[in-house]
Amino acid sequence: MSPAVLPPLATRNRITKFTNGRILKGNCLVQEELWVSASTGKIVRSQEAFYEHQVVPDTVVDLRGRIVSPGFIDVQLNGALGFDFSAIPDDMATYGKELNRINRGLIRTGVTSYLPTLTSQRPYVYNKALPFLGPSGALRLPESGSESLGAHCEGPFLNPSRSGIHNTDVLLSGPNGFADLESCYGSSNLQPGPSSPDEGGSTRPPSVKMITAAPELGCINSAIGDVTSRGIIFSIGHSDATYEQASAGVEAGATMITHLFNAMRPLHHRNPGIFGLLGTAQSLRRPYFGIIADGIHLHPTSIKIAFNAYPDGFILVTDAMHLVGLEDGIYDSTNAERIVKKGALLTLLGSDKIAGSSITLIECVNNFLNWSGASIPEALKAVTATPARMLGLSEAKGTLESDADADLVILDEITGENGTELVIDQVWKFGQMVFDRA
Repeated sequence: MSPAVLPPLATRNRITKFTNGRILKGNCLVQEELWVSASTGKIVRSQEAFYEHQVVPDTVVDLRGRIVSPGFIDVQLNGALGFDFSAIPDDMATYGKELNRINRGLIRTGVTSYLPTLTSQRPYVYNKALPFLGPSGALRLPESGSESLGAHCEGPFLNPSRSGIHNTDVLLSGPNGFADLESCYGSSNLQPGPSSPDEGGSTRPPSVKMITAAPELGCINSAIGDVTSRGIIFSIGHSDATYEQASAGVEAGATMITHLFNAMRPLHHRNPGIFGLLGTAQSLRRPYFGIIADGIHLHPTSIKIAFNAYPDGFILVTDAMHLVGLEDGIYDSTNAERIVKKGALLTLLGSDKIAGSSITLIECVNNFLNWSGASIPEALKAVTATPARMLGLSEAKGTLESDADADLVILDEITGENGTELVIDQVWKFGQMVFDRA
């Protein structure tokens, strides 16, 4: 008997049935019921539960035509609500408290799972922060808010010529391959470890889930296999790689591109660079790729070109800094530079250099939806099923299939003069409602 079908007798009445809604399934919005269990935190096999076990829902939610999407997944988030994941306080207990605050605030934006992202820093930052940023959903507590799926280390193995706003003083070239990654991030953060008894006593995944690096540097390309063998995604980014160098990275095991077009060699008709990996004139598997749809990092037409080149690899990311959710103004950053926030636009003080993003993932979805002509299912897949598949988590996250985690976003569709807007009405985590706009 599947644990998602029939909870223990004492908690059997914790099943919610959603009816009269449009459920995201693949490339379609289908009209069917959806059952979730707050006891297991999973999506229930409703037919089996009702007909074989005579289970009836405790609560019925009439969606009145609204959309049910899997919870959103952001694979590149540098911070939010004033908290920067790369900023290390004197008292690390404060870091943990701030992280808990962010998780409870972030889930209100529809992001039920994410990769907390560390920018290029010195090793002590990674060794301090990474133990806090590893996968956090083992206890399956809805009240904890958004769930970390593991940290994303964006740097410091980046090409100085494509560093963006990363501090070039801390960048490393990796002449010793994987040994340099272990020295930088801490070997314990790159391998599975024992979990606590409260987490079930099973093996805990590595704290790091994804590493962005430039494969053309030093012996970084030779380290890719060591990275991916540990269940960690290797993403090509902040790189001046030629098409041939980028292809070698994919052949070695790279499966992702960090913020396509930004901080990389531009497309050229004689050497398409990293963008060329999206083409079909090669036998290698095409990588997934992140896109920042804030209207600042990329022109809408560039986004359409990327999507049309490889829709199944298209992932929307925010690349949001700690300033998302704050008022406009001038703020400090971890690079000892000051950042000017004006709406979604972030620039370094005294220049027009882009300093990350200040946008939410639902805003990225709405921008892409209206710029590209894509369907609502296509836009939602870019923040649900596709990132889950890239992370190797497609059975549990980014889907509304039976036995998956019951992480849901209830969306209202509003059509006006400026196009279609999806508005977050409710967010559910592990089968319990944690946010209601009403």
